[in-house]
Amino acid sequence: MSIRLIVGLGNPGREYADTRHNIGFIVVDAFVQARQGSWARRPEFEAELARVRGVGSQEVLVLKPLTFMNESGRAVQSLCRFHRLAPEEVLVVYDELNLDMGLAKVSITGSAGGHNGVQSLLAHLGEGFRRYRLGIGPRQPPEIDLKDYVLGRLTPTQLSTLKHLLPEFLSGLDLLLSQDVAAAMNRLNRRPSSDDRHRSKEEKL
Repeated sequence: MSIRLIVGLGNPGREYADTRHNIGFIVVDAFVQARQGSWARRPEFEAELARVRGVGSQEVLVLKPLTFMNESGRAVQSLCRFHRLAPEEVLVVYDELNLDMGLAKVSITGSAGGHNGVQSLLAHLGEGFRRYRLGIGPRQPPEIDLKDYVLGRLTPTQLSTLKHLLPEFLSGLDLLLSQDVAAAMNRLNRRPSSDDRHRSKEEKL
């Protein structure tokens, strides 16, 4: 079943811009811009919505919930009901604390792993949605409160690293749209990122 909806997870508002928890927003913003799309505020879905060209002439919906992270599933469920989308047709892009900054993994099943946005999706949408997890770890300093870390702003070095990796992350989205999810997952999960291959000590958190 092909991907018809891409969801970026994050928190709305300027105070959350460039925070680690908003990497999902950052990546889908870049994806929509690369495909010359534009965002429209859709109050009925409690979200911003864009329509872009996917594979061939197929249209892909891109969604940013405006419900705040812990209620993301509400907005996604509303849109899926309206367009009659199955969970298997949804790809969710979000931050993953258990992956180092610069790494990306694709998965289909699993727990929320402490991520409130994913927990909300599981509660409102159920299992089956595809997960594009982008690393924001390791937590530094290790004793920092989890909420403070994920809601903290990316450092200048991390922002630079993310900017460098955006084309690679967008390439991963293209692959997920154009191939069978299992085949794309196999390729993406085996491919080391350029940041992982070339990261110097100065680029580490």
